[in-house]
Amino acid sequence: MKMIRSIIRPEKAEVVAEALADAGLTSLTKMHVFGRGRTKGIRIGDVVYDEFPKTLLLMVVADENLEKAIQIILEKSKTGTMGDGKIFITEVEEAYTISAGTKGL
Repeated sequence: MKMIRSIIRPEKAEVVAEALADAGLTSLTKMHVFGRGRTKGIRIGDVVYDEFPKTLLLMVVADENLEKAIQIILEKSKTGTMGDGKIFITEVEEAYTISAGTKGL
């Protein structure tokens, strides 16, 4: 299992979530976050904007669904300009469903 952490533009979050659901990847968590990337913000006149609103999508997928999920996120969240976001992948050792007490996704 893999955890996908996607930091994307807020206006792309619903489009990405719908595309993932259409592909059968319905489970995810969305959080509104603020941050910055390599540019360390932008200056417009005397005002410096050093943090921008983003949406963090968290999801755990089976290994066989990883590439499909990544491709959907890349395709649906890309605008082609700086600030589109990042995707981070980490290993998940175990998962449990609390209500049923079962192990696995």
